[in-house]
Amino acid sequence: MSVEVQESLLDFGDETAPGAVLPERVRLSHGAWIDVQRGWLAGSASLFGRLAERVPWRAERRRMYDRTVAVPRLLCFYGQDAPLPDPALDACRDALSAHYAGELGEPFVTAGLCYYRDGRDSVAWHGDRIGRGSTEDTMVAILSLGEARPLLLRPSGGGQARRYALGHGDLIVMGGSCQRTWEHAVPKSARPTGPRISVQFRPHGVR
Repeated sequence: MSVEVQESLLDFGDETAPGAVLPERVRLSHGAWIDVQRGWLAGSASLFGRLAERVPWRAERRRMYDRTVAVPRLLCFYGQDAPLPDPALDACRDALSAHYAGELGEPFVTAGLCYYRDGRDSVAWHGDRIGRGSTEDTMVAILSLGEARPLLLRPSGGGQARRYALGHGDLIVMGGSCQRTWEHAVPKSARPTGPRISVQFRPHGVR
């Protein structure tokens, strides 16, 4: 199955357009912020199916303290200039780069994909601090496909968490100092949970 990608599938809205849906910007502490837009990508179910089948997903193992453990999700990373696995992702990346050009000052150039197969898959509290994100303000845009899963955000080191259930074409963009001063996580779920794919678009030198 294929889908024709059109600009109308990507809805950032326009302040001059009546009834336009604009991203909901939430100001956090210490210069961090997030933009949230529900249903940003129409036709996300079809894209989910294509990515689930076409992406060369891999299971990884990582050293944690004194033992090596399986990473509880499947991964695939597309670096700068690497062809993306679906033209819809090119359209998403281009739309994000155009919309945030004035604030970010550079395009989004990489795409990291995570496949959460069920509620047992998760990601622990972290910030994207490998590279420039550890010292500079930047942006990370996350497109959620498939079943909604909660994304939690909290100040670095602990504190009251904010909860956003994201799926079905929802978009969240973390900006300002968010990667340095806040952490995010996708917790495990004991409830029966369908699969979810997250696509993280980042600028050069941010992981």
